[in-house]
Amino acid sequence: MTGSGAQGSAVEWLASVAPDPEACRWEWERNPLGIALLPAGRRWDVLILPADLGYPTLDVLTRLVDRPGPVLADFGDSRMGFFVPPGTAARWLGTGVRGAGHGTWIVVPYPGRASGGMRWLIPPDGAGTLTDPSLLELAMHEAAAGMAGGTGDAAGTGGSADREDGGE
Repeated sequence: MTGSGAQGSAVEWLASVAPDPEACRWEWERNPLGIALLPAGRRWDVLILPADLGYPTLDVLTRLVDRPGPVLADFGDSRMGFFVPPGTAARWLGTGVRGAGHGTWIVVPYPGRASGGMRWLIPPDGAGTLTDPSLLELAMHEAAAGMAGGTGDAAGTGGSADREDGGE
């Protein structure tokens, strides 16, 4: 079962990039890890930030737009992945930011479930909403400036202490 409503649409949207979408859905639903390996560069690229920059960036980004594109985090809280339009990773220049674009694959958890070392901070909406790279860059600059100013995060609200898991 692929779920209903937005979750079902998100599953379909993500699985559509898989070489075999049906096998992808089957793997998500039956594999205890609840993950799939999906190719980037078709409907989206992923910009991977270190979490110490990623969380403050997400704080800024959510103040700039009602709903940014999907955002992943690993359970070790060391990295975050922001889903951006295809082709962004090939053009992105930034110290410490890795890109997953055409020719790369990423581990993606089933929408709505934490699993296999990855979790959604912002799950896909099923409509294909992605983060605008210009807004992401602006949010990263503001977050970095806030960090350099000693607030720990751009919003000055505590950043990592406000996260769901309370982790570092």
